Amino acid sequence: MPDNVREAFDKPPGRVSLAAMTKLSKRIRGLTAGTGDGWSIHRRAVRLRAQGMPVIDLTVGEPDVRTDPEILSAMDAAARGGHTGYSAIPGTDALRDAIAARVEERTGVRTARGNVLVTPGGQSALFSALMAATDPGAEVLFPDPFYATYPGTIRAASAAPVRVPTRASGGFQPAEAFLRAGLTDRTSAMLVNSPNNPTGAVYSRATFDAIARVARDADLWLISDEVYDTQVWSGDHLSPRALPDMADRTLVVGSMSKSHAMTGSRVGWLIGPETAIDRIADLSTHTTYGIPGFVQDAALHALSLGRAFEERIAAPFRRRRDACLARLAGQQVVGVIPSGGAMYVMLDIRATGLPGLDFATRLLDHHHVAVMPGESFGDAAAGHVRVALTRPDHELLAAIDTIVALAGKMIP
Repeated sequence: MPDNVREAFDKPPGRVSLAAMTKLSKRIRGLTAGTGDGWSIHRRAVRLRAQGMPVIDLTVGEPDVRTDPEILSAMDAAARGGHTGYSAIPGTDALRDAIAARVEERTGVRTARGNVLVTPGGQSALFSALMAATDPGAEVLFPDPFYATYPGTIRAASAAPVRVPTRASGGFQPAEAFLRAGLTDRTSAMLVNSPNNPTGAVYSRATFDAIARVARDADLWLISDEVYDTQVWSGDHLSPRALPDMADRTLVVGSMSKSHAMTGSRVGWLIGPETAIDRIADLSTHTTYGIPGFVQDAALHALSLGRAFEERIAAPFRRRRDACLARLAGQQVVGVIPSGGAMYVMLDIRATGLPGLDFATRLLDHHHVAVMPGESFGDAAAGHVRVALTRPDHELLAAIDTIVALAGKMIP
């Protein structure tokens, strides 16, 4: 049985006949392109924790605080009040208005209800944007390193992922020359992410000006993943939708998962030109059929808590980022990419001579610390590991000390 078929099912091959599997579409069999998703370390860490092993799991960008009880109370009241039927598919008017107001206040770009589609999380918004921006066989450019779902989501839309390399020495900012080198007559969209997962890079104005030039010159859609817009530690968050002549060719992915610690509630949105959002809402009718009304009511209440609430949710990650950088200062064993935003720090362990996966495997097997190997996020992150700032400070700093100690023992 081909590996990609087995990976697509993620279950013992004996449970499904080969004949049944081979009837699956090429699209579904090829989502991971036969390479898996690179998350083996995370899955092993979860299993070890379930067995009682005291693993410090720094693999996933899951806030370590739960959804605020006030938001949950609003959700409960809405459900008990009867908002449990079929939902408004593009989103309730009140929630769309609140999201539009938030986006306009933060970006300075006029945004109205018609520019907003509410989706089941940012991942659904990303898929919807790609379905709108590409036809089968089209190509989508995106910087490497990248969030792990990007290639598979592009393939799910029947398009082809095209990686644009970035360099650690350049702060993982995508260069205009590399973007242009990736263009072909089949390119129809670019996908960018700032603040960036996994690198923590916050794209500069110069970087976004270059991205916008390429998009305008090649007549591309620009899909901007901005789910970390509340987690900017240095510099300023800039939405490319605010750049000249970009509002009509930009689709912005947003989410309440990181900003309000609502990962399980699955509340996201897509912002774009009204004519595009109106058509993309048709996709929701034929796929998700919206998200529950009581969840939308809870999201509306969460947004009403304002910027101060969002800053409170973000504060631990800023503190931990600063603490990690201070802890790493002065040592010469592990390199660090100064995180400008998001809840991650990328560490350079190339001096050990080990790939990120091998280093992460030894770290988990012998020291019970789980981090994501850089190779999970593309070739440009090889020889790095990503540390999620999602555990209490003392655990996180103990893990940083362990990483430095292990790397020191491996350097020739």
